[in-house]
Amino acid sequence: MSEFRVSGRFQARDGWQQFEVSVDAPNESVARERTYANIGSQHGLKRTEIELDGVDA
Repeated sequence: MSEFRVSGRFQARDGWQQFEVSVDAPNESVARERTYANIGSQHGLKRTEIELDGVDA
């Protein structure tokens, strides 16, 4: 598995909040899915409230 840096933003109560996380995943697609799942569960958000800007290996 590789480590990917995923950056983006999500809709918080007082506007958009930037984030950058490291995710262990076999490929970029799985890294995106894990980021949606993790950010969504931590902050109680739907996928439509999360925007991913980029995924770097």
